Amino acid sequence: MTGQSPRTRHSGRPPAPATRALPKADLRSGFLVALIALPLCLGIAVASGFPPIAGVLTAIVGGILGGLLGGAPLTVKGPAAGLIVIAVGAVHDLGQGDLAAGYRRALAAGVVAALVQVVFGLVRAAGVGVAMSPSVVHGMLAAIGVIIIAKQAHVVLGVKPTSETPFGLLAEIPHSALHANPFILLIGGLSLLLLFGLPLVRARWSKVVPAPLVVLAVAIPVGLWLHLDRPHDYSFLGTHHLGPEHLVRLPGSLLDAITLPDFSQVFSATSIQYIVMFALIGTIESTLTVLAVDSLDPAKRVSNVNRDLLAIGTGNLVCSLIGGLPMISEIVRSKANLDAGASSRWSNVCHGAILLLFVALIPGVVQTIPLAALGAMLVYTGFRLASPKELRHISRIGWDQLALFLTTLVVTLATDLLIGVASGLVLKLVLHVARGVPLPAFAPRPESTVDGSVLRIRIPGAAIFPALLPVRRLISRAGPEITEVVVDVRDVTLVDHTFLVRLDELARELPSAKLTVEGLDALVPASADPHATRRRRSR
Repeated sequence: MTGQSPRTRHSGRPPAPATRALPKADLRSGFLVALIALPLCLGIAVASGFPPIAGVLTAIVGGILGGLLGGAPLTVKGPAAGLIVIAVGAVHDLGQGDLAAGYRRALAAGVVAALVQVVFGLVRAAGVGVAMSPSVVHGMLAAIGVIIIAKQAHVVLGVKPTSETPFGLLAEIPHSALHANPFILLIGGLSLLLLFGLPLVRARWSKVVPAPLVVLAVAIPVGLWLHLDRPHDYSFLGTHHLGPEHLVRLPGSLLDAITLPDFSQVFSATSIQYIVMFALIGTIESTLTVLAVDSLDPAKRVSNVNRDLLAIGTGNLVCSLIGGLPMISEIVRSKANLDAGASSRWSNVCHGAILLLFVALIPGVVQTIPLAALGAMLVYTGFRLASPKELRHISRIGWDQLALFLTTLVVTLATDLLIGVASGLVLKLVLHVARGVPLPAFAPRPESTVDGSVLRIRIPGAAIFPALLPVRRLISRAGPEITEVVVDVRDVTLVDHTFLVRLDELARELPSAKLTVEGLDALVPASADPHATRRRRSR
């Protein structure tokens, strides 16, 4: 394991100052990301039970405020599919049948959750997300993907379902397919065909033009041809209705979009539940996204995750006070930002500013977007989150990781996100105890020694996820004279999957030093995967 990037994430030093002159590459990447973000933000807001404009408000705030204040310059902040389940649940449960009241009460929960994230950033707690089990996180994301598909498939079909639970919505898809609105299905089907088909096209243009933009270029003309802007019935395989309810609707102006939160139930048990989910899940997803984007950055810059979390909390506070969705660091738009050649935080600022111009200058065009096209984009996003490839990958790592993944997935679908994630973490603890991990290992105290240019860290008991944070602290305090870090696991009973995966990421934070793990050969891996859990051989 080696790393060549400058270390700023835990040193407390701020990132390099932003370039004063606006680079053309940042303007170009900001424009491209804005094109990708506009339909996705609208769709995520609708799927979350918020007004469509709420998603765009969040992207504008995330781009401008997050870009200027954040500690991860190339990471795009805005609404994301990963929070849809929490947001729509908050609107439904807090509104108790009144969606308008639920929306305003969800905003109040967002205000408190944002303040919690600000505190997390100030006390430098963002790194806690790094200790989360990757299998539990992927199980959570897969569950979110399934729920998105279960809800948005009916939008693509042009049918309003009667069920509300994920399993009920999935079971109702065949019924909706049999009673689909043919012309709405035409728009949704064409959109899905483009989204799944374009990645298979090898032509250069297909790599340059974002698939969501191609979808809009097809769906909007079809919607105009079908006269979705006026109510009317048509006969085709039965009698069906078309009208403006199948299109995006925006307020008269951005000022009209501002909605104030309702704090009347902010400290109820239900509200506190969603405050916890917004704050914790948002923090974990954002931290992991920042780490992922850092690993993709050609310049190998390392972000300050605590400063970035502080910016996200501040942005969420603003969004929740004016009617926007919660924001996180979002991986799809961040990767598009990198691929487009972004070089500084100004790409983020440009993305937010261009979105502001879109909704301010051409709201009429936005209101010609069919909801079926947005639903198709979300179905595609859900499929990527719950991709069968991820299940195959997890199964190759070991049966224990597959158990964590499936437990989190199934329990989340049957209950809610918080219980699902908690069940996965509890199972992880039970597996560790059953495998002989001593209880003191859950509150580890790694020992460090320096021998010339070598920093040696010995881990007692077990190298499991709680050991990651003290190990990271020890490495972050190492001076520039350190050229090698040795993590000694010769005395442990077990090295878990989370520890090995995050240690690889940690290696990239080392300035011109290499990181090695000593003692792995004496442990038996659960599979051939290099990050599989390893246990002490029986004597």
